[in-house]
Amino acid sequence: MPKLVHNCLHLLVHDKCFQVLDEIAVDVASQPSATPKGKVDGQNTEDASRNIPSQGQIVRNSPASRLWRPAAQRNLRNQWSKLASLCNEWQTSASTARSHATSIVNSYLSQRYLDGMDFGVLSDMPNIRTKSCRKLFKQQELYKGELLSSYKDLAKTVTRMIDVCKSMRCYFRGTTNSPLAQFSFFSGDDSDSGDCGGMPVFTLSSIANFEELAWEIVSMFISEINLKRLLVMELLSIHNEKVAEVTQLHWSDEFYEGEFDDLSICSLYSKKTCEIVLPNLESSGSSTTAIIQYKQQKDSDTLQVYITTWMVEVNIDKYRVDEIFAIVGGEMHVDFLQTLN
Repeated sequence: MPKLVHNCLHLLVHDKCFQVLDEIAVDVASQPSATPKGKVDGQNTEDASRNIPSQGQIVRNSPASRLWRPAAQRNLRNQWSKLASLCNEWQTSASTARSHATSIVNSYLSQRYLDGMDFGVLSDMPNIRTKSCRKLFKQQELYKGELLSSYKDLAKTVTRMIDVCKSMRCYFRGTTNSPLAQFSFFSGDDSDSGDCGGMPVFTLSSIANFEELAWEIVSMFISEINLKRLLVMELLSIHNEKVAEVTQLHWSDEFYEGEFDDLSICSLYSKKTCEIVLPNLESSGSSTTAIIQYKQQKDSDTLQVYITTWMVEVNIDKYRVDEIFAIVGGEMHVDFLQTLN
């Protein structure tokens, strides 16, 4: 209990310090400036201009910063709420895609093992095996389309996560001495960094700290969408050669219209070289060139590994993600963990 009281007192003293600094800044700003004796108005303007903030720039502990903090707090709460919502969207789409992937594998293996199955009394029916194979093949193609649609949803979700990371700063619009303060999430002045000189937004962390934590989460999903792309390529390419031929997908192909644009946003595709980054695990620097060149017919064990890899999401450290949301929520006094799946 004494430790808890000490922490609470520390936070109260910290907030009180900011309040006092803000009041001092207001008093200083309200005092008229005097021209030093022996100086003529208009002289030493170069030196004076250095102390005048440029249009849109917010000086830390200035009167404008008192207006900036509430706007920055609202924006950060909104952006982190969006990020938590997008994490939930990812889980939903990933679960749906895993279901489609499992159906693809089951349909494919049923076609492969159909020749060795005993149909019993159904064996006398004409072309029963051929018709059954074609039926399973059509189901497999339907599930492939659903899997591709879910993969597209996942890629779009990651691009929106990146937009969230890029929208956490709060920029001042107009002049700092304007009676009506306006703020924007897009920079209109190169002199305004959007973080009020690194001033803490809530208690201790600046906007740069919140951005760093957000990018740590999003980088996991970027790596995972790249790995899932490899699994999608493999799952969409499997087929029973005895039933029908399908077009083989290659790593350099665009799986859906606009995919390269989405991968470019994720820094996974270079429009200059037209090359896609090869997937690798977060904890390893080795790429998967050997896996991509692996073209032999897949057996049930290999396909089971694909499904398991999709399910466990090896690039996403869920414990770290929850820890980051807990840290951020603690500063904002928002329980993000309650909204996460």
